[in-house]
Amino acid sequence: MADGPEESSISLKGAEIRVARFGAGRPLLMLHGGLGPMAGAPFAQTLAQSFEVIAPVHPGFGGTKIPDDFDGLQDLVFLYLDLIDELALDDAVLMGFSMGGWTAMEIAVLRHPAFAKLILVDSIGIKPGGREDRDIPDIFGLPFEAVQELIWHDPANVIDPANLDNDQRVAMAGNRTALAFYTWSPYMHNPKLPQRLHRVAMPTRLIWGESDGLVTPDYAGALNGMISGSELVIIPEAGHLPQLEQPDAFVAAVTEFAG
Repeated sequence: MADGPEESSISLKGAEIRVARFGAGRPLLMLHGGLGPMAGAPFAQTLAQSFEVIAPVHPGFGGTKIPDDFDGLQDLVFLYLDLIDELALDDAVLMGFSMGGWTAMEIAVLRHPAFAKLILVDSIGIKPGGREDRDIPDIFGLPFEAVQELIWHDPANVIDPANLDNDQRVAMAGNRTALAFYTWSPYMHNPKLPQRLHRVAMPTRLIWGESDGLVTPDYAGALNGMISGSELVIIPEAGHLPQLEQPDAFVAAVTEFAG
């Protein structure tokens, strides 16, 4: 049975970053998405039976502070490059969810030697359509309920704000603010990233929920076509969060590729 997360705070060039580490095996750097830290989720605990899971919290999420000199996602990328060096990772797996997937791609194009494989889970980060095309719905302009319907396959998983206590509402609002800080402009993508993805030199697997309404399987197909030799795995009966809606299928897709 895997040990529970062991959390620590690491100071890197004036920025404090909270990191959970648990499990044993090949290192797996897990970059969370806009919902915030997921180290305590069942899928992460199951992965810890095969990997040493390393789960940092993006500054601004989970009640943490965004450094004063941060302007956007590129600052997060370079903070993680410092973290990777600090942890002396080797032969590791780099896995990112949604916004964390975008961050992982930005790291992968730099060909950091710490990583042997890349996993992208319902990742944002590119704009496959034209200037006037809405490739990703505006989650900051849509009603909360509409965003929930885009994210989940099973309506039973849709969050009703009326069922949240005050602390949960505050945490959700803080995470949403941090997500907007990192992804608002340009909205949910880096215009230069598609021209850089040819530099991804490691084996890559995209894992996607079949019912994702935020970044659809068509979006996944476009991204898959930009990374040489990558493969796309579609998980049925899952939306933007296959790791939560179909944890067994998700863990199997990860371990079969990277275990």
